[in-house]
Amino acid sequence: MAKSLAVSPLAPARFPELPVIDGVTFATIAAGVRYQGRTDVMLAKLAPGSAVAGAFTRSATRAAPVLDCQAKIGGASDEGAAIVVNSGNANAFTGRGGTDAVEAITAAAAEACGVPQSRVFTSSTGVIGEPLPHERITAVLGDLHAKLDPAGIEDAARAIMTTDTFPKGASATVEIDGKTVSIAGIAKGSGMIAPDMATMLVYIFTDAVIPTDELQQRLSTHTETTFNCITVDSDTSTSDALIMAATGASGVDVSGNEDFDAALRDLMIDLAHQVVKDGEGAQKFVEVAVTGASNDTEAKVHAMAIANSPLIKTAIAGQDPNWGRVVMAIGKSGAAADRDRLSIRFGDVEVARDGWRSPDYSEEDAAAHMKGQNIVIGVDLGLGEGRCTVWTCDLTHGYIDINADYRS
Repeated sequence: MAKSLAVSPLAPARFPELPVIDGVTFATIAAGVRYQGRTDVMLAKLAPGSAVAGAFTRSATRAAPVLDCQAKIGGASDEGAAIVVNSGNANAFTGRGGTDAVEAITAAAAEACGVPQSRVFTSSTGVIGEPLPHERITAVLGDLHAKLDPAGIEDAARAIMTTDTFPKGASATVEIDGKTVSIAGIAKGSGMIAPDMATMLVYIFTDAVIPTDELQQRLSTHTETTFNCITVDSDTSTSDALIMAATGASGVDVSGNEDFDAALRDLMIDLAHQVVKDGEGAQKFVEVAVTGASNDTEAKVHAMAIANSPLIKTAIAGQDPNWGRVVMAIGKSGAAADRDRLSIRFGDVEVARDGWRSPDYSEEDAAAHMKGQNIVIGVDLGLGEGRCTVWTCDLTHGYIDINADYRS
């Protein structure tokens, strides 16, 4: 039985109302892959002509479903497609058996949905190293296909959860030449979250018309500044996958359209933030904004050093404005820094300037900022124009409680 976890205090009030995306339908079912008494398999079926793009973990121990998806992304889009996702078992580090499980699932899904096997994409999330009982999935694919519903996206978001405490969804609409283009996305993720995708699964759907290569380019570009700019615990999963499909059902070509591009990035930012806000044991949402670095790449190195520091994350949990730990993280990051040009702020409170404690520093004001749910750490290195913003959460005892008995 899946353990019931208290909903994160950072969770949105409710799951958002997402638009129906013409050309995609959803179904979920309780297959008993690992959990009992809850849905754990999701099927999404895409209309013929849907363009499909993806971004995946760069882990050297990638799971069999990830490797299979990577091999298929970018293929011909004339025929229909399907996405099958299971929770509870990651089908990772499962050897030849993992590959055989993917082959069996994709073959059965292709038959059930009437699409080529080369257009079936699978994801698995959950415990690593245990054989996937794939026969429990293949046995229900026919039932899933019979239940497909254009309005089933919220149920899909719930079926892919593992240690998540709330389902994650976001949407956007864009008016182009008097016509509406819609985008809707769902995600799961709570722990084992760090860049290179981040244990995170994300599925985004739009009714826009867009060539596969441009869809891939936009998705890859925005992934770098959204999902690859979040961290909960610095650990990169074996199973991260982001798949986006454009059904073309609206008839609106968004090639080169900046409004669509901005809407897509905003949606991805929204989902990325929700993943951090559901960080295992999280009580506070933290933004780390680094400016003045030698370049954007080095700014990100510094930002991640701050965001991943257990000392900083536990200080935030304890509501302690310990800016000395920020100095430490910058010094250890490996990117260029000059002690005597460094400035630090917590929210609007400047705590350090030009390598010294700010003459106007108020411990009381800094401590007041740390008591809030939304914390901002700002750093300016005084070296150049490089900048990067990343998002993380605090580190509480709840993280230990969840992960100490995750498999039991």
